Amino acid sequence: MVNRKWSVKRITVNLSSSEVQALKTYCQTTGRPATDVIRELIRTLESKALA
Repeated sequence: MVNRKWSVKRITVNLSSSEVQALKTYCQTTGRPATDVIRELIRTLESKALA
C-alpha cells in the first residue's frame, strides 16, 4: 500500500447566514463534516463540466 500525502490548500469562503445554516443542517443530518461535503460538491462540478 502506498502512503500518499495530500497537497493541501486552505481557502476561505464567505457564506450568508442562510448558507451556513443549510450547511450545518446538512452536516448534522448526514453526520459528515463540512470539509467532506464541500469536497464532494466540488467533485460533482468536475463531472457536470464533462457532461
